[in-house]
Amino acid sequence: MSTLLNHLPTAELQALDAAHHVHPFSNASALNAKGARIITRAKGSTITDSDGVELLDGMAGLWCVNVGYGRTEMGKAAAAQMDQLPYYNTFFQTSHPPVIALSQKLAQLTPGDLNHVFYALGGSDANDTNIRIVRHYWAALGKPTKKTIISRHNAYHGSTMGGGSLGGMKAIHAQGGLPIPDITHIAQPYWWAEGGDMDPEAFGLKAAQALETEILRLGEENVAAFIGEPVQGAGAVIIPPSTYWPEIQRICDKYEILLIADEVITGFGRTGNWFGSQTYGIRPDIMTIAKGMSSGYAPIGASILTDHVAEVIGAAGEFAHGYTYSGHPVSCAVALENLRILDEEGIVTRAGAETGPYLQERWATLGDHPLVGETRGIGMFAALEMTPDKESRANFAAGFGTAGQICRDASFNNGLIMRNVRDAMIVSPPLVMTKAEIDVLITRATVALDLTYKTLKAEGLYKAK
Repeated sequence: MSTLLNHLPTAELQALDAAHHVHPFSNASALNAKGARIITRAKGSTITDSDGVELLDGMAGLWCVNVGYGRTEMGKAAAAQMDQLPYYNTFFQTSHPPVIALSQKLAQLTPGDLNHVFYALGGSDANDTNIRIVRHYWAALGKPTKKTIISRHNAYHGSTMGGGSLGGMKAIHAQGGLPIPDITHIAQPYWWAEGGDMDPEAFGLKAAQALETEILRLGEENVAAFIGEPVQGAGAVIIPPSTYWPEIQRICDKYEILLIADEVITGFGRTGNWFGSQTYGIRPDIMTIAKGMSSGYAPIGASILTDHVAEVIGAAGEFAHGYTYSGHPVSCAVALENLRILDEEGIVTRAGAETGPYLQERWATLGDHPLVGETRGIGMFAALEMTPDKESRANFAAGFGTAGQICRDASFNNGLIMRNVRDAMIVSPPLVMTKAEIDVLITRATVALDLTYKTLKAEGLYKAK
């Protein structure tokens, strides 16, 4: 404990970090020259760095700390499980009480007949599992040509070979020979960037119908599944028009392809319901979960299968797939405690009825800022688009991400963690964030926008492309 509380000076920690730690999604040379911000403790919705600077965490870590930081019950649950059974695998016809209890709880919480859980360590490998499951499913039904999975441009489904291929992020595909074969991508329901002069609802219908066009191009006999996030989180909190998901569901039903709802971000209260599928009326055959399942306190993820999918997989003999830490007992115990807290303290209900609507009400006021062209959101996450011309929804001439990075830095320097995706700014705070803290978030976001506007003007960057 003393090592954590009485840490080395920040400069020494940064030097050690640069010498030995390879960071995810980072330019190592640029980061090491600047030095990483060292986070040393957190409580509620606030994190503190090694210099004692406090920041309001508008991103809940990485979209995941739904119950907030510093819940001592979580540590106690982990310690008790470590004392009793720190590890055992779920291979070779064995199981243990924490994984049984968590599986039962997830079956109770998820909609429809999503009653069967295959565990992973996070969302990326759970989506890799989904590739294996859907192809094995169709092969077991005597349709081995049904292998192709359709996803969307700008979707995020992880960064493994499988998950990164399912996602539609160009930067990920540019490295490592991605996407792997038999994965294709269609348009995203991103009205701000791609809707042109269309009404948002008409655009939503058009974007959904791209799925049918792709199925017909590939041949129904070759298509295994469609995967989509109810809301594209890392894409920039892309809220689909109301016409979108009903049409996607209709097409999946018509052509008998499996529908995978990636709820890694939207699950466990983020949209104001337990799952985004409930918010949008989606009936998935498979649901991917992670992040909010343990509020980030322990690594865990899963694929949840409907009765029918599980029955086909089960009847096909051995499913030759799994991970050493599938259903890890400590992670399961922590996830169970997290779900208890979310449920018994009414956190999901409150996010849907009180704090979520309040965040959306306050966030919408940022649309009056001269730099902001659109605000959008649902439940406890939101985004805004920065533009030099609101009417035309123009991009900045300086290129994607220039304004966004300026605003991100201004936000961090003003005590708010707000993330940029290109020139969109996004927030996804802990579900326990109070109305008073939301007021602080909006105030600090406004200051960041003001500073960004001033900087863009001063540096001659406030120009349309």
